[in-house]
Amino acid sequence: MEHFNEHREVYSQKVRAGKRTYIFDVRTTKGNDYYITITERKRKLGGDGFHKNKIFLYKEDFNKFLNSLTDVINHVKTDLIPDYDFDEFDKRTNEEEFDLWDED
Repeated sequence: MEHFNEHREVYSQKVRAGKRTYIFDVRTTKGNDYYITITERKRKLGGDGFHKNKIFLYKEDFNKFLNSLTDVINHVKTDLIPDYDFDEFDKRTNEEEFDLWDED
């Protein structure tokens, strides 16, 4: 009899963000339904392993979650700190990745 992994991962994407990593996984259940897990992973003090926080997001909440997240981010960007260069982080990350390739 074939062993069936009840919560099989079907797609994954990682976002490295400074000292933490965000992991977005699409998983499926036995009934071929889909849900998303969002994991924040960061190193424990002293470098011994990782601390993880996980959110389970179900399909019936996708639109509400996305709309609220977009509203909150837009509020911060436009109302609270409109003059801040949010692209600075992308530029810095791209430069760091380029420097890693340059070390070879």
